Amino acid sequence: MSEELAPETPETAEAEPIKQRKNGLYPGISDELAENMKSGWADTELHGLEPIAQASYTAARRAALSARFPGERLVVPAGNLKTRSNDTEYAFRASTEYAYLTGDLTQDSVLVLEPTEGGHEATLYLLPRSNRENGEFWLDGQGELWVGRRNSLTEAEQLLGIPAKDVRELPAALAEATGPVRNVRGHDAGIEAALADKVTAERDEELRVFLSEARLVKDAFEIAELQKACDATARGFEDVVKVLDKAEATSERYIEGTFFLRARVDGNDIGYGSICAAGPHATTLHWVRNDGAVRAGELLLLDAGVETTELYTADVTRTLPINGTFSPLQRKIYDAVYEAQEAGIAAVKPGAAFRDFHDAAQRVLAQKLVEWGLLGDLSVEKVLELGLQRRWTLHGTGHMLGMDVHDCAVARTESYVDGTLEPGVCLTVEPGLYFQADDLTVPEEYRGIGVRIEDDILVTEDGNRNLSAALPRRAEEVEAWMARLKG
Repeated sequence: MSEELAPETPETAEAEPIKQRKNGLYPGISDELAENMKSGWADTELHGLEPIAQASYTAARRAALSARFPGERLVVPAGNLKTRSNDTEYAFRASTEYAYLTGDLTQDSVLVLEPTEGGHEATLYLLPRSNRENGEFWLDGQGELWVGRRNSLTEAEQLLGIPAKDVRELPAALAEATGPVRNVRGHDAGIEAALADKVTAERDEELRVFLSEARLVKDAFEIAELQKACDATARGFEDVVKVLDKAEATSERYIEGTFFLRARVDGNDIGYGSICAAGPHATTLHWVRNDGAVRAGELLLLDAGVETTELYTADVTRTLPINGTFSPLQRKIYDAVYEAQEAGIAAVKPGAAFRDFHDAAQRVLAQKLVEWGLLGDLSVEKVLELGLQRRWTLHGTGHMLGMDVHDCAVARTESYVDGTLEPGVCLTVEPGLYFQADDLTVPEEYRGIGVRIEDDILVTEDGNRNLSAALPRRAEEVEAWMARLKG
């Protein structure tokens, strides 16, 4: 990575000369070079751009937001780059709220809805093209010759269907604003500082909760993106099966890297840290170190999801026999989890309580644990009443899915876990059984076995649709699928 230049904040890029990086190899810039760099560049402005595919959907989402908060100024930032180390940054990922309302994914951007008599007027505040007069485009660490061309404000307006202004003007404008204001916090410290005396935590949280609940029911664009994410994820799982021999020769990292390649080729990124848990690591729910051995005869629990370029993620888990064939005990545990998942999926339908699929899956798992003699002479009802199955089932059976892997996370309890399913809701169904390596309450042969099966389920008008059905789930189908892929 080159290291000649220093980053400059958007607020100061116009007003101050661009600073040189300390310890850069060039001591300065001659007047002649500075003048030379100002001219001789072709006009690259793009004309006649068509709106992005989701422009009509984002407009409808903004209209719903406007109707909920009449007469109030609403501020929704995309967020800023986050430092990884010294002067290197993590890859930018726009805030879910901002991306949901605009379809834009650029850093430092802010959506502002100004109240009007008829509702709100939306404005996008964005970084414009890099300034060529002051050298920003080639001297600033975020200049276009360093990180790539940005859309002009005019281009952004055509693509997104929203009037656009220079974001560097926004903090001063917000500082002078009057009237009620709400802001989505946690993404842009500069915006929060400008609004410090105009907002309250309680009012801002109401805005965040509304935007979380707005995503409970997906529109047609979102459903198509989730299907795209699941299809790409299925291809990623196939990629992994094909290279299990290489993973055995190295580690879980080979699995992680293989799936990541698919996520980057077919989408934007992984939607969350991939869980590539082989052997006893499968009993650790969020095993993301992925540095363990991959051994024939053991199981691989792979929990991974591709995030699309529009930031919708899949969340799928399969538990695979590394050598391609389940042992009798592995098969017994796997089949129990499969039966529990089948019961859970069957309970996903319009009008059902959100909790129904969890209760259905947990009942099956409790029955199996009782049958296997792991809970003494207790009845299934008593086990469920006391929650004793949770020693081995551990987690809830699913969650909402969308732009966030745990989508709609700040929705009100009455709208989420105590709510009712309706068409357009997308959730995971993911029961599991986990027998820790040091669990002395189970037979020794159970210890170190972890099984989870997870699919992404869309509630439809007449039931549900499994968006991740391209991946087999029945044990015999899993074995046949693996054999086919391994050739």
